[in-house]
Amino acid sequence: MRAHELDDAAGVTLEADVAVVGAGPVGMTAAALLAAHGLGVVVVERNATTSDAPKAISIDDEALRVYQAAGLAERAMRIILPGTGTKYFDADGEPVFQARAEVPYRFGHPFKNPFAQPDLERELHAHLSEHPRTHVLMGTELTGLTQDEWGAELRCRSADGPVTVKAAYVLGCDGGRSKVREVLDIGMTGRSFQDVWLVADVLQDPHTERYGMHHGDPERPHVIVPGRDGRCRYEFYLYPGECAAGDPPPFELVRRLLEPFRPLAPEQIQRAVTYRFNAVVADRWRVGRCFLLGDAAHMMPPFAGQGLNSGIRDAANLCWKIADVLGGRLTDEALDTYETERRPHAEATVALSARLGRIVMTTDARYAARRDAYVRDLIATPEGRAYLEHMRYRPAHHYTDGLVDTGADADGADAAPAGVMIGQPRVFDVEHGRVRLLDEVTGNGWVLLGVGVPEDGYAAVTAALAPLRPVVAHVAVGERLPSSPDAPRVLVDVDGGLETEMAPYRGRYVLLRPDRFVAASWAPDALPELAKALALNTAGDALPLAG
Repeated sequence: MRAHELDDAAGVTLEADVAVVGAGPVGMTAAALLAAHGLGVVVVERNATTSDAPKAISIDDEALRVYQAAGLAERAMRIILPGTGTKYFDADGEPVFQARAEVPYRFGHPFKNPFAQPDLERELHAHLSEHPRTHVLMGTELTGLTQDEWGAELRCRSADGPVTVKAAYVLGCDGGRSKVREVLDIGMTGRSFQDVWLVADVLQDPHTERYGMHHGDPERPHVIVPGRDGRCRYEFYLYPGECAAGDPPPFELVRRLLEPFRPLAPEQIQRAVTYRFNAVVADRWRVGRCFLLGDAAHMMPPFAGQGLNSGIRDAANLCWKIADVLGGRLTDEALDTYETERRPHAEATVALSARLGRIVMTTDARYAARRDAYVRDLIATPEGRAYLEHMRYRPAHHYTDGLVDTGADADGADAAPAGVMIGQPRVFDVEHGRVRLLDEVTGNGWVLLGVGVPEDGYAAVTAALAPLRPVVAHVAVGERLPSSPDAPRVLVDVDGGLETEMAPYRGRYVLLRPDRFVAASWAPDALPELAKALALNTAGDALPLAG
């Protein structure tokens, strides 16, 4: 269903499958994903234009994979700077380690990438403006929201008069001061930090590094993140009396803080603000047909660089489920798994961001000295160095509850990993004779992979999973191709990546969700309960939750 407009004596009425409130990066990403799944979308944004403020500055490989699914990969790649991680400096300004990807390009994209949010928003808006299934209403403010068992209705106000939007579901992607969250009367739990930071985005900067720099100098903790085309972000801890949170910082303060790094003229400042960080999570993420995503659902300090990326993960988790519910492949109960799956990781990421700030950005000289000594001892061991350089301190993006089957096989053997995202290696697609990334072969829906399984077993399994309409492919194992005409499309390893990703699933079927998390895997003739329930859900059967 595409969004369409109806004449109404009291104003304009729009109908769509999904209404998205907020045209920031998370809202527009969600809209693009929904449209890629064939849904009609209306986006409502109170501002008249996309933002010129360079707020988010780092996008990771998981997020870029989501953009690939949404048809946005080319637009995203032309505005990022492929980065090489984050370098950490001790209290004396000496580099101690650089955090980067453990397996470069594992998800098919560069790992950690600086960008300018205004550039990204313009690309997202241009994509939605051209898409036949999306309708973007800028300068349109949400004033009220009602819902019932059949759908939701948004009452909005624009410069041209009232606007009504009717949709099956509503996504609140309208930021930390979310109007959707306010209308739904949802609180947030957590804390706000009293420390004040100055953030300055400047132009014509001499830094050319492709990595961020976190300086744990207790006299003045600071962060430097170079970007494209001479852009650079500087973040400085402020002492009491230098500038209050929320007040515009005087030019002389900004100039003085940047003086050790570069000369600065007023016209070279793109944005300079002061603020306090929040570490809070919404108490509920779903009320009826309405959902919260991004900063509307969770806010975190910037020290892990995961604010925007967490919001994109929200969209990646929820949008395919809505598409499957509206397409009759899942029941509405499946939408409850959005919060079940995403909340633990979001809470852990908020906690990590706050913890990194306390450790790296301390102003206590004695604490900083102990920190630096501990880090030096840690990187002196192979295990410790890997822990830091491969960022194994980050919370694992692993679902243990929700639409995943993590149980043992029928014979009692432990199942292969489920609830984890599969990588996106390069594969040779025998049917088309091309080397492509995995997602380019399998598309945006469900996928059934047979990893070296018997070739005559596909008919029964694909029949059982027919309601999901999965793409089916056989992963060739070792150096032999299947010989049976009953084998489906064949994928062949070209550089070791496919073999590595599929090693835990050798001799098994693997069911991949549209967000490329493993829903379940099983030995031949042992279809798991989750897969059975998914295959029957169009009759209204309840979906079991793992855990």
